[in-house]
Amino acid sequence: MRILVIDNYDSFVYNLVQYLGQLGAECDVHRNDEISLAEVGRSGADGILLSPGPGAPESAGVCLDILRNCGGDVPIFGVCLGHQAFGAAFGATVNRAPELLHGKTSLVTHDGVGVLAGLPSPFIATRYHSLAVVESTIPDEIEVTGRTGDIVMAMRHRTLPIEGVQFHPESVLTQGGHLMLANWLAACGLPSALDMAPPLVAEVDERRLAAFAS
Repeated sequence: MRILVIDNYDSFVYNLVQYLGQLGAECDVHRNDEISLAEVGRSGADGILLSPGPGAPESAGVCLDILRNCGGDVPIFGVCLGHQAFGAAFGATVNRAPELLHGKTSLVTHDGVGVLAGLPSPFIATRYHSLAVVESTIPDEIEVTGRTGDIVMAMRHRTLPIEGVQFHPESVLTQGGHLMLANWLAACGLPSALDMAPPLVAEVDERRLAAFAS
């Protein structure tokens, strides 16, 4: 199982790569302006992950082109900026969020589908973002699957294998990050990731609870 990770110049990308590796995936990491759409098509990847990063979707290199051209061929998962790019690629507006969030935890309520299957509702998620997808501008082909108040926290395409989350699954303060990524890897063709996730989730839960207790 090979996952192509598009690095949007983010310091968290290798935490995501570590989680994916723990679940049995091999990752090829490329900066968003150092790989072409043609090279993405020739990569033979079983899935594409679009990482967090600074800036707006329009400055995320090849990400918008990947979302517009590859979604029918391979599962795509956008995290934070990758999630915003998912919305923008299909015509949604991405604006300033009501507040700037840097390492803030929030409760996410959700529908229990896609990458969020098997997680409690609500669950704790860690957020680092100043932009957000405006729900009223999201086209009908995309369904919102998770929210914190009025802010879109997760969404998925109704017919294409594309999903996104606004928060950071790879943060130690996020509940069930390994399970989210295992759900996605299973959709990419690696169901064994679901068997590997529970002990990894339990380990992170211990660290998360210790952090909240300190």
